[in-house]
Amino acid sequence: MTIQDLVGNYSIVGSNQDSEKNTYKGSLNLSLDHHNRIKAEWYINNIQTQLGQGFFKDNILVINFQYKGENHETFYGVVVYKCLSKNVLEGFWSEEYGDPAYLGSEQCIRINTQDEFLN
Repeated sequence: MTIQDLVGNYSIVGSNQDSEKNTYKGSLNLSLDHHNRIKAEWYINNIQTQLGQGFFKDNILVINFQYKGENHETFYGVVVYKCLSKNVLEGFWSEEYGDPAYLGSEQCIRINTQDEFLN
């Protein structure tokens, strides 16, 4: 698998970095910058955008991300995805103010754009 194989749109389901394992849904768009590094944009629960940059090696994708939280404070974190195939990513993540006793989790399934046009 190459980094180019990962470019596209994914549907995501995840759980937060807390003891309650609160869940969320959303989308993830992966693209490449001019250095052939990953650019990521998540859209979570139809309200929050998160941006990130990362790299890919040995079917592992690592992305440093950031987003604006309450009071416009910027939060930072990292997500690590195991690329099970070019269509399925399984990951875990942590952010600086999350509960350090827990990791968040996320599963990503590629959205088939051809099917989107048919519906």
